[in-house]
Amino acid sequence: MESESFERSLNAFSRRKPFQSFSVELSSGESITVDHPDALVYRGGLAVYVALDGTPTLFDHAQVTRMVGSPDNQSAAA
Repeated sequence: MESESFERSLNAFSRRKPFQSFSVELSSGESITVDHPDALVYRGGLAVYVALDGTPTLFDHAQVTRMVGSPDNQSAAA
């Protein structure tokens, strides 16, 4: 994913009101479910997600294949 699209998509998903969880799918096959807007920080094509247990996951725009809303909130893919 291009850096500009990456940040635009993360911004759109993380600032929805009310917040709804979403998934970030990586080229490795890993999927990160962002369950809280404050659990994610991003800038310059790089992001850090911190899980509830404090485990950080670092990923960049080049690793992201797509972002999708959770099935329960039926949001479209970005």
